[in-house]
Amino acid sequence: MNEQKTLVLTPALIGGAVAGVLSSIPIVNCLCCLWIIGGAMLATYLLIKDSSTPLTSSDGAIVGVFTGIIAAVVKTVMDIILTPVNKRVFQGLMERFAEYMEEMPPGFENMFDESAFETTVPRVLIELLVSGILFSALGALGGIIGISLFKKKPPQIPQ
Repeated sequence: MNEQKTLVLTPALIGGAVAGVLSSIPIVNCLCCLWIIGGAMLATYLLIKDSSTPLTSSDGAIVGVFTGIIAAVVKTVMDIILTPVNKRVFQGLMERFAEYMEEMPPGFENMFDESAFETTVPRVLIELLVSGILFSALGALGGIIGISLFKKKPPQIPQ
């Protein structure tokens, strides 16, 4: 049983780390949900490759949920680290919008002021909770898809 836990944990750590990092990069994160599904599919591929027994879709869902939780933690940590970069990127975008728009709506220039980029404990915990729930669900979906795509076919006996 302990070996089986290790067998699931290692692919989940790899898939979750990849998905979490890709989901937190400012420009690449527009595909956030697909990164989580892809990370879970990567984890199921690694799990199938290392497993000697045939796996079911529930095994894929379990490794996908773990992948989603790990991705949520990695994304939250990376978001804290990348806050200054995100701030500069969004402020640059706002300046570009202001250059090309003749009349901006009231309050538009204050949309990304200093308070929008504050890292507070409640904000981080809420982000972690929401990301954990969403990424777990998407990870389970990715794990089920990964099992159906990568599962080992039983050898066929010629008749």
